[in-house]
Amino acid sequence: MKRIVQFGAGNIGRSLVGQLFSRAGYEVTFVDAVEAIVRALNQRGRYEVIVKDALPPGQPDQLTVTNVRGLHASQAAEVAQAVARADVLATAVGPAALPKIAPTLAAGLAKRTAPVSIILCENLRAAAGHMRGWLGGHLPGGFDLPARVGLVETSIGKMVPIMPAEVVRQDPLVVWAEAYNQIIADRAGFLGPPPEVPGLVLKDNFAAYVDRKLFIHNLGHAAAAYFGYLRGRQSIWQCVEDEEIHARARAAMWASAEALIAKYPGEFDPANQADHVDDLLRRFANKALNDSVYRVGRDLYRKLGPEDRCIGSLRLARACGVDAEPILRTIAAALHFRACDEHGEMFPADAEFHEALRRQGPRGMLETHCGLNQPEDAADVERILAEYERIQPE
Repeated sequence: MKRIVQFGAGNIGRSLVGQLFSRAGYEVTFVDAVEAIVRALNQRGRYEVIVKDALPPGQPDQLTVTNVRGLHASQAAEVAQAVARADVLATAVGPAALPKIAPTLAAGLAKRTAPVSIILCENLRAAAGHMRGWLGGHLPGGFDLPARVGLVETSIGKMVPIMPAEVVRQDPLVVWAEAYNQIIADRAGFLGPPPEVPGLVLKDNFAAYVDRKLFIHNLGHAAAAYFGYLRGRQSIWQCVEDEEIHARARAAMWASAEALIAKYPGEFDPANQADHVDDLLRRFANKALNDSVYRVGRDLYRKLGPEDRCIGSLRLARACGVDAEPILRTIAAALHFRACDEHGEMFPADAEFHEALRRQGPRGMLETHCGLNQPEDAADVERILAEYERIQPE
């Protein structure tokens, strides 16, 4: 039996990576820092994925994932041994935690006699380069990393909601997710033949799909949240059901889609991108996920960063000669975003963002934080500021 070691037994690790590889006949060893999850994995050897989606007849709404076990992140020697024996490795721990798993991962890689690939399910741009640097600091001298370790970047589009605390208390392993079930991966990142796993979708022009995820999926999701906040909506499905919000989010997504068609003409065309945009909006409207405006829109420092979904798509549209007005409106709406969680509290970093916005003003934030400070940015900054002044939350 083939083995995969999956670092991270969170929502994506369990609902996507563990599920797909288990169904393909792999033994799945999860490495995680949550003791309750590790203990439950070892006691049961299985868990449930509850599909929160509109399903065609005959498709199950609950999946049982079997042949799984757990190791706690503190069990360094056992984890290294599991890495040494695995046929493939994967991570879904979040970019901030990747440097923390590098020492144990490197210890296992140093024990191996055969090359191995690591599937990085992190939605981190240039994830392979980052991981290469983190591993390199812990591997023994003379270790030929490029020849012995494949670093595979991915684009993860599966949406998993924040689960109610009551459900998690009753069962720490059960996970909710939508029906979408793909890992889009960079074929060139693998050393040797890639694993034959249904749902692992290999792409040769992987950069196109990284851009598509960030500038259509992530931009559209955020746009729905920002325009929805202005109209007092609480859930993303409510935003998408609102005709005005739906139209504004779709316009922003389509501006990026047109730019991507121009940038990657061999990969994308109007028909396949229209299908992609429409499918995403259908998925955003999934009431069963009940994703919140707060969760989707929060973290303004990141989402309004110079290379992220809003500013990055603006630059892409401009470079490709596409009208960026819908994206400019999205950025203006984002500057108003002050959604709170169920306790009435803003995301801490967003509270800091708005304090900086108060001090610097919107022009200052656009120029300093968003990086719109070059002569070619001036017209766009003025258009954003005019829209920012025009709109107000209801």
